Amino acid sequence: MKKILVPILLMLSINAFAQSEAYLKKKSNKLSQKSPFEKIWDGELPAEVVYKDNEIIAFVPLRRQTPVHYLIVPKKRIPTINDLQDEDMHLIGKMYKIARDLAKKYGIAETGYRLSMNTNEDAGQSVFHIHLHLLGGIKTGPMVDQVFVDPRTKKDK
Repeated sequence: MKKILVPILLMLSINAFAQSEAYLKKKSNKLSQKSPFEKIWDGELPAEVVYKDNEIIAFVPLRRQTPVHYLIVPKKRIPTINDLQDEDMHLIGKMYKIARDLAKKYGIAETGYRLSMNTNEDAGQSVFHIHLHLLGGIKTGPMVDQVFVDPRTKKDK
């Protein structure tokens, strides 16, 4: 019985952490076309660009979430962090350097800012071209809604 139960439980737990069919379909559809960031890079969509070189572009997103909000995007389309190759690692370092420099330039380096990258469904990734959010200019509060209670640290009352 134990030999049968273990593989079944393993399969169920793997499926519990899989992406939903609807998300996979949406992701596949979006990956089959140019990303909005590629369209901005190519001049097909307008954007308020605050930085651009031969590898990285940074611009104000359509829907700012803080007074200072920039998306820092590599020219090379990498769908998710999971898709990074070893030869892409310099891009990640460069994105963070640009974020640091923009935070200084726009006056939020000392008061504080958040850097965020979303990967796949549970994190809310909707554009499948990695990008780093630089957020600041107000107190941003907790990263998540704080409803999760870690059973290892939960105290009985």
